[in-house]
Amino acid sequence: MSAEILINVKPHETRVAYVDNGTLLDLKIERKTSPTMVGSVHRGHVIRVLPGMQAAFVDIGLEKAAFLYVGDIREDIDSDSYPFSDIDREDVLGSEQESDSPPTNSHHNKTPIQDMIKEGQYILVQVAKDPLGTKGARLTTHISLPGRFIVYLPTVRHLGVSRRIESEEIRENLRHMVQKINPQGGVI
Repeated sequence: MSAEILINVKPHETRVAYVDNGTLLDLKIERKTSPTMVGSVHRGHVIRVLPGMQAAFVDIGLEKAAFLYVGDIREDIDSDSYPFSDIDREDVLGSEQESDSPPTNSHHNKTPIQDMIKEGQYILVQVAKDPLGTKGARLTTHISLPGRFIVYLPTVRHLGVSRRIESEEIRENLRHMVQKINPQGGVI
């Protein structure tokens, strides 16, 4: 038996399964009643910078402008080059805390938002939280692109291995393999 992709479409949902030699390896379910934008990457247009709130409103093509906190902005956002910064894994993948308040961690940006981005500027952003009610989507400039076995972090230089892999020998082997590839960006 070989690898198969099975697709089941119903009026309310679409299911896609990846099966290899009779073993389910991946399953994706998309419901039409609750589409999510979380994880989608956009070229956003900064329409308003609010120094008092240390935040900005960014147009990403939705009905309402999305919200970007200063703590969710890379320090080098306005440079033309593609430099990297070291940040915590939680910053990259997002915390599990569901909060609309600005991040309060002391390691976040100390540079005022008005010195980082300007009205009219175009920036690459990723949706961190879906729009809800009267609020627009929440954004981040810390882009993460998850794959089946790896998360690619194009905006940071970071190499991480899942804590679920307990064998130090395997962890070191994985680190060495990724360093040989030398990706332009980070990976977990």
